[in-house]
Amino acid sequence: MGRKKKQTIEFRFYEIPQGQSCLALLGEKWIRVYGEEDNVLHFHNLFEVGYCRYGDGKLVLDEKDCHYETDMFSAIPPNYPHTTTSEEENFWEYFFFDPEAVVAEIYPDNVLKQREAITLINKRADLMNAAEHQEIAETIKRIMEEMRDKDSYYKETTQNLIKTLVFLLMRIHKSMDAEQSSLIEQDTSGDLVSIKPAIEYIEQNYADDIRALDLANVCNMSETHFRRSFVDIINMPPMDYLNLVRVQKACDTMKKTEHSMEIVAVECGFGNVSTFNRNFKKFLGTSPYQWKKNRDNYANKLLDYNIHALKGW
Repeated sequence: MGRKKKQTIEFRFYEIPQGQSCLALLGEKWIRVYGEEDNVLHFHNLFEVGYCRYGDGKLVLDEKDCHYETDMFSAIPPNYPHTTTSEEENFWEYFFFDPEAVVAEIYPDNVLKQREAITLINKRADLMNAAEHQEIAETIKRIMEEMRDKDSYYKETTQNLIKTLVFLLMRIHKSMDAEQSSLIEQDTSGDLVSIKPAIEYIEQNYADDIRALDLANVCNMSETHFRRSFVDIINMPPMDYLNLVRVQKACDTMKKTEHSMEIVAVECGFGNVSTFNRNFKKFLGTSPYQWKKNRDNYANKLLDYNIHALKGW
């Protein structure tokens, strides 16, 4: 018998708008039959929070099928495979934030506290009923309304509300029984788990000189087996995924600083500007200079590259 084909899992990549604390996906666009066009498991580079305004269906968290209905919410950490399906039109709204950036603001001078907080908030994916967790649900809805209305000081208000949400999730992850059905632990089964150490290693060390062998070692695999498994699961080679993450980090750096392209290239793990330019154009279809000059024109563009690494939905 041939080797069993692993299920492909998509990487969906989001950018938070400059000067804001989250990316919000709100409004009638998200009234749809979920899973009708695309029912593949996917994971994000950011923390996803969703609220079901109306409807019912199935939220798959890794390999666990969870039923949802009106007034339930989800909180899904980065790199956690999931998908949503429904038989009829449902209305979900979402926002995405960077938990590491939020935690760094909360504990700016305490790296140990930052690591502890990140471990806690990313410990599991949540699907909860708003009636049973009113404080969290109201915080989520307030964030969404701030992002929808954009009244005076909405950026500052949203920033503080997201910090509140992080504390509430940390509290519940620490206090609730790990076996309670509303909490889905990061599973030790499933295809993505086998390469998850490599994905986390890349996220933490993308600026370093990383080889495929280094990634294989953190996954306790031979390099050949690791490369094959990574492509089977993510549908792109590990070094391409690494460079995609580096390009994403370069975009973040260029939005926040006035560094030269040489400095951006080095800080994001590219050995030289030529390599940086080549990879940037590969994924975004333009040069870093043109992107920085006209970044709004490229805000929603990430080349498909014939891979399952997509920018958002």
